[in-house]
Amino acid sequence: MFCIEEELKKLPGSPGVYLMHDDKDEIIYVGKAISLKNRVRQYFQSSRNKTAKIEQMVSKICRFEYIVTDSELEALILECNLIKEHRPKYNTMLKDDKTYPYIKVTVHEEFPRIFITRTMKKDKAKYFGPYTSAGAVKDTVDLLRKIYRIRSCSKSLPKEIGKGRPCLNYHIRQCDAPCMGYISAGEYRSNFSQIIDFLNGKYASVIEMLEQKMYAASEAMEFEEAAGYRDLIQSVKAISNKQKITSDEDTDRDVLAYAMEGNDAVVQVFFIRSGKVLGREHFHITLAPQDTGRQVLTSFIKQYYAGSPFVPKELLVQEEIEDGEIISRWLTQKRGGKVTIRCPKKGDKEKLVELAMKNAAIVLEQDKDKLRSEERRTRGAVREITDLIGIDYTKRIEAFDISNINGFESVGSMIVYEDGRPKRNDYRKFKIKWVKGADDYSSMREVLTRRFSHGLKELKESEYGSFTKFPDLIMMDGGRGQVNIALEVLAELNLNIPVCGMVKDDHHRTRGLYYNNIEIPIDRHGEGFRLITRIQDEAHRFAITYHKSLRSKAQVHSVLDDISGIGPARRKALMKEFKTLEAIRDAGIEELKKVPSMNESAAQKVYDFFH
Repeated sequence: MFCIEEELKKLPGSPGVYLMHDDKDEIIYVGKAISLKNRVRQYFQSSRNKTAKIEQMVSKICRFEYIVTDSELEALILECNLIKEHRPKYNTMLKDDKTYPYIKVTVHEEFPRIFITRTMKKDKAKYFGPYTSAGAVKDTVDLLRKIYRIRSCSKSLPKEIGKGRPCLNYHIRQCDAPCMGYISAGEYRSNFSQIIDFLNGKYASVIEMLEQKMYAASEAMEFEEAAGYRDLIQSVKAISNKQKITSDEDTDRDVLAYAMEGNDAVVQVFFIRSGKVLGREHFHITLAPQDTGRQVLTSFIKQYYAGSPFVPKELLVQEEIEDGEIISRWLTQKRGGKVTIRCPKKGDKEKLVELAMKNAAIVLEQDKDKLRSEERRTRGAVREITDLIGIDYTKRIEAFDISNINGFESVGSMIVYEDGRPKRNDYRKFKIKWVKGADDYSSMREVLTRRFSHGLKELKESEYGSFTKFPDLIMMDGGRGQVNIALEVLAELNLNIPVCGMVKDDHHRTRGLYYNNIEIPIDRHGEGFRLITRIQDEAHRFAITYHKSLRSKAQVHSVLDDISGIGPARRKALMKEFKTLEAIRDAGIEELKKVPSMNESAAQKVYDFFH
């Protein structure tokens, strides 16, 4: 039994990270501290200075754990990682998990290359970006390769010059084949330097050349080709971003500002590279109760830059953030150079922040209806279901289904929805081991027993794995029979989790919910009904997909592997050559002999087996 008072006495005065758990052992808050002893104790001391958010959170804490670190900086990094992994209820959460494309230029190579990447490494290459339009980046990289005839292969040059043959790009005049020595390193790099000029903003010559080709194609009445050049021009302009907003300073910086209304918030980011605004992006934030703007901005910076491969030299923010000094040190370490966080009060920088604020407010206003619709479709739908059956709001729902054809390769599926959205990383599939034949009830008993026994074992051994987190509600694809099976398994394992059946009519359409031995009708036009339908369809789809994959493997195994002398290599060669079992069956001995790794004896055995 966890005694909070006793555990508080054991807290060290070291820096570290603490994790608060509720009565379901779910992590509801992650925080960092210079002194774990002082910080964690504050939550449980009577104080008038506690916010409503903290009071509400503390009332739900059943236990806490902590991880000691060597410094506050290490604690900050660990806190960011744990928040991203567990997405706790009482931490302000960034909804979007976006990564942006960069253009990578391998300037350190003798014959450099250019390609798209979403990760930025500490290597000798040069990176341009981030860019907000992946399509425009792809079009532009393809265009630059074609115009300047730059290689796209991964050969190690000059070591591999002359080995093999030139690829198709050489024959269609889109590469000068440095792999064959058809162009010198000096001439190649001279062409490549024009790509660097383009990425540094000297793009006028490229656009002029494309416009000439577009007009020429139009005059020749090649309108489809002209439209293609028009689209390329748009992509080049999107990637080069000829902006009205520029600065004399050759500095990389991000400008961050927010707008809040009710439970919704938006953070707007302007990406400024070498004094030019290359793009902007907005991010929707899930607010924790009583969040302030300062907390929103602080949480966003920690979560966003924890996953961003690029950190600029300067951040301009709407207001001073919490832990500004330690966050600046963390970003400096991440960037490999000093990072400054500033809240400008006047001048051009303040105008940039104001512009970001206005954009955030506009996005929030525009997306208000969309956000409310999404809220109704997800959390609102969950509330409809829980109100209907008379239980508290459930964050995590697990649904189970069984799939088989006449008892062949029976499988079970477990899908997970959190706050009305699928959480696909937590989906699990089960190959039925204990049950022979088509017995859905026994198969379901096996699946549920294995799922929850595994979870209990992990909890007992303090191994927080994939099955540790238990659902707030179990939804069974069926009525009384399936529900009773689930309740029996839970009773045997001393677990108390609500179980609800999704009952279908004779036309296989959902007609109601079965809960506490009562079938409850449901409004077919409500969001709750639509969510139930999505859960049923998803559980069924996941089970069927797994079953099909097993059935396909078993089909190949049961036929070809039962032929004496036909092992994995020959089976693979046969399937590669003939594509289907029917084609193998219809093949003659001479055809079978032509397959790589097959000899006359093996071909005869295959032929005899099918005939």
